[in-house]
Amino acid sequence: MNFSFCLAASLIALLSVAPAAQALPINSQGRSCHLPGSEEALRCVSVPVALDYKAPGAAKLNLHVTVAPAFREAARPDPLFVLAGGPGQAGSDILPLLDIAFRKVRATRDIVFIDQRGTGLSGKLDCDNDPADERMSEAQADAAARACIASIKQPFAAYTTEAAARDIEQVRLALGYNKINLWGGSYGTRLGQAYARAFPAALRSMILDGVAAPDQIVTAGGRDAQSALDTLFAQCAADAACNKAYPALRAEFSSVSAQVAGGHVKLDIADPRTAQPLRLTMTSSRFLGTVHSILYSPFDSRRLPFLIHNAFQGRWAPFVARSNTANDFSLNGAIAPLLYLSVVCAEDYPRLTPQLLAADTEGSFMSAPVTARVAALCDVIKVPAVAYRAPARIDTPALLLSGALDPVTPPRRAEAAARSMAHAQQLVVAHAGHGISHLGCAPRLLREFLDQPQQAVAAKCLNEIPAPTFQLGSAGPQP
Repeated sequence: MNFSFCLAASLIALLSVAPAAQALPINSQGRSCHLPGSEEALRCVSVPVALDYKAPGAAKLNLHVTVAPAFREAARPDPLFVLAGGPGQAGSDILPLLDIAFRKVRATRDIVFIDQRGTGLSGKLDCDNDPADERMSEAQADAAARACIASIKQPFAAYTTEAAARDIEQVRLALGYNKINLWGGSYGTRLGQAYARAFPAALRSMILDGVAAPDQIVTAGGRDAQSALDTLFAQCAADAACNKAYPALRAEFSSVSAQVAGGHVKLDIADPRTAQPLRLTMTSSRFLGTVHSILYSPFDSRRLPFLIHNAFQGRWAPFVARSNTANDFSLNGAIAPLLYLSVVCAEDYPRLTPQLLAADTEGSFMSAPVTARVAALCDVIKVPAVAYRAPARIDTPALLLSGALDPVTPPRRAEAAARSMAHAQQLVVAHAGHGISHLGCAPRLLREFLDQPQQAVAAKCLNEIPAPTFQLGSAGPQP
């Protein structure tokens, strides 16, 4: 069962701060482990937490934590805790960030990846997947999702952002750290803000990449998605080579979308994975979900005109191949779909009024029927609503990173989050999408901010990140 992952943003109740524990050497805890995404041996620690914090004497959940010790023996005492996105992604799923985003930070600080409850190795809420699921109709996929929900015995109501924030504090205490720093990406920025409000005395600084606003509703992303698509179309029109290759791009996208919505796109092609005959009906859920996921990365989105144009001309194989990439990401364990639903159905869906939905989807390719599919599953999962609370002020120094082309957390979302922060710096990268920390000079800036979080970051080097070129043919993007 696969879901598009995006972020959400409502904040949680304040929690009391627990006393600091005495630091213990990381190498004395846990076990040496080898995990996908890292060639070296790291430390894996299991931290027991209450499944329901309102009944701490009841069932326990073992939280998986991966620790990458600092390279220098004289490491700084304040580590960097890493919170993945989704909701539904695990810290152990994003271990490649050690080398591409945190390599300079790790020189002097431990890096701690947390598998949020219900994700990865922390009791992932999911069912077995089969690549053949891609051939299902939307009705069949919805039936499979309902069956999956019914098969899970864990209490979905225990898997909230508030509970995950309290889990972070339990990890801090178990590993013996005093103050910590946080890095959150996508949904991890929402979780990071929840922790900052709940345990301010334990937090030294935080870096939020792809920032969710406190009032943001994950199921209302039509406006941001359409803005990113419109920007892409405008950039293609302004690029002489792209405009020459795809002069009617907007019209072709509208035509293809209408054909898919009408159920008229029935494909009989060679499977891009196996070259075996493949028959499937391209559904709106798959088509629009793939377009949305492509917009996350400017490098990927510059291929979208090529994919749309080929689909318009009846050549769907390139689009199906790209769609498979998104599905493989989910099938290989990167997203826990039922954790996604547990959070979104409790914290976002209850605030999605018909008026808000109509305004958000008006003129957007992310239409109301797509949102309605998630709403239908919320009715099945039946988690109690989590009341929205106005965001309390955060005094912790924060570095907010935004991509101007982000289809889910554009700069306006970080601006909204910064309004309830006393010491926030916002950096916007013109040619970036959803995720900044691994680009250009950003890894160095992360280290500089963590070393002196009260100082302004000299970020002019981010302007040197170039815009990717458009793909004009099957050979790939232009040189």
